Amino acid sequence: MPTPDGYLYRAASERPYFSADGDTYLAQTPLRDIDKTQPLRVLSKDDLAFWQTYGYVVVKEAIPAAAAQRLLDFAWDFQGLDPGRPDTWYTERTFPTDLERDLYIYGFVEAYHHQLIWDSRQTQRVYDAFVDVWDCQELWVTLDRLNLNPPNVRNRDRALIAPTEEGFDIELHWDVDSTLSVLPQRVQGIIALHDTQPELGGFQCSPELFRQFDQWKVTQPADRDPIRPTADRAEFPVVRPELSAGDLLLWNGMLAHGVAPNSSKDGVRSVQYLSMMPALEEHHELRTSRVDSWRHLSTPDWNATLVGDATRHESLRYETATLNDLGERLLGHTSWHGTAAPR
Repeated sequence: MPTPDGYLYRAASERPYFSADGDTYLAQTPLRDIDKTQPLRVLSKDDLAFWQTYGYVVVKEAIPAAAAQRLLDFAWDFQGLDPGRPDTWYTERTFPTDLERDLYIYGFVEAYHHQLIWDSRQTQRVYDAFVDVWDCQELWVTLDRLNLNPPNVRNRDRALIAPTEEGFDIELHWDVDSTLSVLPQRVQGIIALHDTQPELGGFQCSPELFRQFDQWKVTQPADRDPIRPTADRAEFPVVRPELSAGDLLLWNGMLAHGVAPNSSKDGVRSVQYLSMMPALEEHHELRTSRVDSWRHLSTPDWNATLVGDATRHESLRYETATLNDLGERLLGHTSWHGTAAPR
């Protein structure tokens, strides 16, 4: 199946999913309309109904709160920041590119392969939640990072980023092109590393817009922005789900969402970004890249905004993470169906 970007690979799942890059997928049935063929593992029937209606769901205690605290401690340590000294959170620095400056302002932590990060990825309850929403077991985990966002002041003030009138907006956007006639399927997730508080900002979304999207889009101009919604927030309220340390939040790529700024005096917002997608085991180049990235702690190349730490790359800090049987399959090092792993 040729596409503008190349070839569509069939995922290693019984339910047919196709993708060119392991990021967005084409499917016969959108995730919001799936009739389950596999028994629910973590979600209740009500949870699944909420997910399909409003585009997100919270899985309580996906990892232990103590594990979330260890990840939070690691995020501080990796960046050389002292949680008890806010003056260390705003050290003056120069940035080679605007992207790296923006990532700093948004609070991204450029570590992808520490053992603690992999421990979350290969936790059974986390995996089971993604199995429930995709209705397939053969998944790969994204090689993503952490976020530690102090109050957005001084050199972390969002006003330092020039505003745009269209395209990506950190406060509210879609993860896929919402104007396509066949919408790509995508799932993202975060694990909270502490209890949420309104003044800390963090994840926010428009569940009513997700629920009413088909009716809303017919009232919109043909040249509307495919990534940034212009919906009336009085009619389609933006909400911030409450999370406790260790909770996993999953959302559909067609849920308009974003990150509210941290307006607190001295608190931080911190999460682990983590998602799972149907495994593209036929895509040997991608599979090899994933395994090499884990083995050598190299910066993953699946996302152009992953830039590696400019001060001291993680490959210079610690050893390759140890994977359990589930982690081996979620990486792609071991096949879900016994095919040879990349060398």
